[in-house]
Amino acid sequence: MSRIKIDIPSKFVFSTKIPIRIDDINYGYHLGHDSVLTLAHEARVRFLATHSYTEGDIEGAGIIMGDVGITYSSEAFYGDVMEISIGIGEYGNHFLELVYVLVNEKSAKEVARVKTSLVFFNYKERKPMRMPEEFRKKIISKTG
Repeated sequence: MSRIKIDIPSKFVFSTKIPIRIDDINYGYHLGHDSVLTLAHEARVRFLATHSYTEGDIEGAGIIMGDVGITYSSEAFYGDVMEISIGIGEYGNHFLELVYVLVNEKSAKEVARVKTSLVFFNYKERKPMRMPEEFRKKIISKTG
């Protein structure tokens, strides 16, 4: 069986720290797979907020999840703090991939990688739309 491969971008555009809560722990007493995605979502919301965006309003566009991939490298436990760095993956006229790398602050071990493909979406018309040009200039230009 082949594994999903998520490449680390050459440059990160945002980083934040999020502690692991008791709700993030599964029956194996470590960070649950569902919580890894939730942590990525929280990091994305924080990233967008630094540019005064929300998931419902990025220069007039909303975003929806096109797909997601997650790979795991090591365990994390209650009380550990994840440093989550976000980089830009592939992008096109209507979509943007974000790559998240979760590193345990205490052990400095990579815990997981997440890749989300975000589709720019007009919620009023219920259809995809072009990536807003101002967003492209602010975000994509940072990847140099």
